[in-house]
Amino acid sequence: MLIREIRVKFYPMKSVFKLILNTIPRPLLIRLSYVARPIIAFSLKGTNFTDPIDGKSFKSMLPYGYEKQRNNVLSPSTLSLERHRLLWLYLNEQTDFFTVPKKVLHFAPEQAFYKLFRKQKNLDYTTTDLFSPLADVKADICNLPFEDNQYDVILCNHVLEHIPDDTKAMQELYRVLKPGGMAILQIPQDLKREVTFADDTITDQKERAKIFGQYDHVRIYGRDYFDKLRSIGFTVVEEDYTNKIAPELVEKYCLAKGEIIPVCFK
Repeated sequence: MLIREIRVKFYPMKSVFKLILNTIPRPLLIRLSYVARPIIAFSLKGTNFTDPIDGKSFKSMLPYGYEKQRNNVLSPSTLSLERHRLLWLYLNEQTDFFTVPKKVLHFAPEQAFYKLFRKQKNLDYTTTDLFSPLADVKADICNLPFEDNQYDVILCNHVLEHIPDDTKAMQELYRVLKPGGMAILQIPQDLKREVTFADDTITDQKERAKIFGQYDHVRIYGRDYFDKLRSIGFTVVEEDYTNKIAPELVEKYCLAKGEIIPVCFK
């Protein structure tokens, strides 16, 4: 009954969110979100769902999606999606990310993490991106201005699906990661698809959105993504972390059951 009520309530909101995502440039969206976020979070306060990143609870979360909108996935307080909350839980519960000194390189830093990671005294934290206003270093992922073997941790999530030459990007990530270092390289992935689909002839934004799920995506990754990372040199752990979390918490935190975290080591 609760899910039905949320779907009915979000139907008109989904259209608004889809329009906003597809018309306002992402750097401007980031700036505008700082104004809108507190208002939306206050209006949705409740007890049904919880964002584990900040511990705040809501009667519902927001819809999200450039082409196909997903209900109840975007946190009103941190603007985290399912993948962000899952990664937060994994870093907190399975790694020493928050306790041991580490040099971190974060690509396209998410608002859900940016301020929290910046405040961590144990982290030597650098952000990078070509366009994000949150980037310390403006850089092309295929030609990084960093020395070899520099970083203990690399976070590069939902970036590679935007990059035409993802092989070169992966090689650069491997190059700047320290031996023994960890890279988390999340991507949107169709786990029912064995082979990644890409077609460079598809350049129209509407066609890309229809086929790839977003106007600026250039491929749909399949299960072969993990083996491609291995071919670059990474040791890859396919971490199915939702299966290690109590089912009631998967629902409470609005996680995507079965989502795989690619945890890569050099």
